[in-house]
Amino acid sequence: MTERAGYLPGLAADEVEWRVLRFGRGIETLEIEVPVLSDAQMAALAARVRDAGRHHLKTLSTARIVNIIDQAIARLLDRDDPYRRKAEALLPVVTGYDGEMIRLGLTGYLKTFRKPELNRFLAEDFPNPGILDDFQPIAKGGVARAFGPDILVHIWAGNVPGLPLWSLISGLLVKAGNIGKVPSAEPLFAGWFAQILAEIEPSLADCFAIVWWKGGDIVQEKALLKEAELVLAYGGNESLAAIRSRVPVTTRYLAYGHKISFGMISRAALDVRKATTAAHQAAYDVVRYDQQGCYSPHVFFVERGGKVSPRDFCRYLAHELASFERKYPRRALTIAEAGDVAAWRHQAELKVLSRPEHEIMGDAEGAWSVAYVEGDDDFAPSGLNRTIKIVAVDSLADVASRIAPYKAFLQTVGIAAPPDELYRLADDLGRVGVTRISALGQMTAPEAGWHHDGRFNLLDLVTLTEIEHSAEAVSDSFAPYVD
Repeated sequence: MTERAGYLPGLAADEVEWRVLRFGRGIETLEIEVPVLSDAQMAALAARVRDAGRHHLKTLSTARIVNIIDQAIARLLDRDDPYRRKAEALLPVVTGYDGEMIRLGLTGYLKTFRKPELNRFLAEDFPNPGILDDFQPIAKGGVARAFGPDILVHIWAGNVPGLPLWSLISGLLVKAGNIGKVPSAEPLFAGWFAQILAEIEPSLADCFAIVWWKGGDIVQEKALLKEAELVLAYGGNESLAAIRSRVPVTTRYLAYGHKISFGMISRAALDVRKATTAAHQAAYDVVRYDQQGCYSPHVFFVERGGKVSPRDFCRYLAHELASFERKYPRRALTIAEAGDVAAWRHQAELKVLSRPEHEIMGDAEGAWSVAYVEGDDDFAPSGLNRTIKIVAVDSLADVASRIAPYKAFLQTVGIAAPPDELYRLADDLGRVGVTRISALGQMTAPEAGWHHDGRFNLLDLVTLTEIEHSAEAVSDSFAPYVD
């Protein structure tokens, strides 16, 4: 089976060079054709998006754009829609994730972008969202209007289905002309979304584009980067640093690198009933997309002193991971991924040999692993793909000081604790760099309007044009009604 990726307004298919990416394990295989553009084609595409954005997208009200996006999301939520059926059929082959996990995950994720949620995005960053449509009064006096860039370039990474929608929709809300580069690991979903938008509102068909190039292709990357006013990039720190070196000095650059997230379980959540629920929720955070998101947990700190001990909680978690493996089997790993998991398990096993109070649990096929440790232990990433560490602590209040050296890499913490403790912990965690705190079971599902890495989804994408009060006042002297 063959599917074509990307979205290239103004370029006929026979004018473009196409490269084939092959996906699938076992009997299910899929060939995806991805576009390879010349420098001239990339420049022409950027000019087309820039011009269309100025003449069409920027003339629409924000409310109209919200309605268009809402209609597109409604189609993707409709399991009878051809694009939704295509997503459910092809994304498991492309990513290797269990089909039912993708189905449920897509539905939950897409609901984040319905009309009420989009209005929350706007309200979160702009006290008066009308500032995106017209000049509005501002607190210091005078008026201001927010303008999105003519060309916003997105460089996406990873294989979590639909992840590019977050920044692409943010770009649309600020009326930017958007060009996104899809990752080779999941090149389809962004292009489908662009096609749906064009079908719903044909006047916007040229206001965005979805392209591809092989990671590390500096020539193609530079060809697009020189067209951008703003670049949003996702990926590992080394690749982000390399992109930064190629972004023109006059172009704004926002980078989102790898992060480490973890969980905390209070002794107050560790009676038999509550601990079982907490273990189920924690296991779901581990299983969903096999820890590929920056918000996925690598460690759970579990407090001593509850009716269920940290070691018993570890066993509860192992039981839940085994149950999830039967329901949502882990995807087949690449050689490199299997090597990372094996290396992580080997390190955990060495610790068990040196300290018998440690323990490691897992299934016979290695589809999941839980390491239990006591005492001080280094805060380090897991091996991903359903490998998790439980660290027993005397008090959760001590965790912030232990993770403080990793401030630059911290992001989400899932917490099971009573309200007063939740706020105390949140205050300590915020001081050492944590930017998001969620319930267990919700770590991999940020709320609408979430401030990614503590920043703004929309406000960081715009520039403000201010008319100072002095200009307003003097302008009156030139009006035709002046006596």
